[in-house]
Amino acid sequence: VVLRDLFQGDDGGWLEDPALLDRLVADKLQAEAQAIAADGWKWIEVSTDLPYGYSHGLRRLVGDPSPLSADEAAEHARLLTEYRALEEEYSGQDEYPEEIDTRLGELEAAMEAFEQRPLIFDAAEVGRAGVFVTLDRDGNLAVYRGYVRPDDEPREETVANFGDDLGAEGQGANGSVSAYQLPVVTTVGTVITSGGQPVSSGLADDEDDGALKPLPERLLMELTAHRTLALREAIGRSPDVALTLLLMKLVNDTFRSSGASGSCLEASVRPVYMSAQAPDLKDSPVAKAVDDRHAAWEADLPLGDDAVLWDYLSALDQASRLALLAHCLSFGINALHEKVNPYGAGISASGLARRIAQSDLVAQAVDLDLVAAGWVPTADNYLIRVPKARILEAVRQAKGEGTAQLLDHLK
Repeated sequence: VVLRDLFQGDDGGWLEDPALLDRLVADKLQAEAQAIAADGWKWIEVSTDLPYGYSHGLRRLVGDPSPLSADEAAEHARLLTEYRALEEEYSGQDEYPEEIDTRLGELEAAMEAFEQRPLIFDAAEVGRAGVFVTLDRDGNLAVYRGYVRPDDEPREETVANFGDDLGAEGQGANGSVSAYQLPVVTTVGTVITSGGQPVSSGLADDEDDGALKPLPERLLMELTAHRTLALREAIGRSPDVALTLLLMKLVNDTFRSSGASGSCLEASVRPVYMSAQAPDLKDSPVAKAVDDRHAAWEADLPLGDDAVLWDYLSALDQASRLALLAHCLSFGINALHEKVNPYGAGISASGLARRIAQSDLVAQAVDLDLVAAGWVPTADNYLIRVPKARILEAVRQAKGEGTAQLLDHLK
């Protein structure tokens, strides 16, 4: 129920029981999630307001739009015919009559509903992917299908093969550093579950005693230590290869999140989650710019196959490699203020001061201007949350002492 006092405008008022409204919305979203679950998705996340970056690190499935039925195609054609007829009839006028403008808007919305077709995904991918069910900025139901979490990606295990082909000093027959081949092997002992119950152990009861047994763990550790040192030396004199290796690691960290484990390079960018964010952050111009740039790279990158990714990164021109490097590194930027923990856990006061000081250097280097970047101070996001002296100081820095004095007498 919306309550209004005697002098309240038609578009004003307040909710008598906002908690009830929240429950009703949650129930509606959960009911929609139950219906979507019948499609076989692995998980569904329901939220009335998804935060900015909710899908970062998740792989987005590629699907094909479902075709229109004969009745839907006929209705779409009828709407389009009416729309074009009205446009042609009133094309000579400076502006449409109000009722015609309203009708054109209704036709556009109806046609858009037909054109925004649900996507058809591969059934095998649906079984490992999930769905977000939420509300859009207008309060309408929004369903985003086809996101795969890193832990749900299909995995292959690798083992080091130090066989009889090793030559002198741990090198292979061709004398190269890459003699220790890492072939992909099928994982044995895999437990397949259905509804939480095991179906098959994946391993025969009787093993062949003559089968090639793995090397002792201690020996593998020693051999791989040699290989690691040899790789360090080789990479240290191969800057182009080093850049490609770094890019591959950063791309996996950026686009595949923590699920991209098993890299031979200990370098990473950990995307920083903004636990405290204003409601307008996710719709801001900078958020859109970052999302658009991320989507453009993600559409081009051959993710999921490191060999193909290596070839792709190696073939990029230097400007593109540096652009991709900068994009990946940007997700590790942390200029956030946070509460200092006096007991040693978390960031210290000196660490926070250093973080902010470094972020100031970066801001100067890129000529950062928050207002030019799209941030607008409003009552909700700044003005009513700071004292008057802080507002005057900001005006003084931006417009000078004279302008600040003009505002000094205001409440």
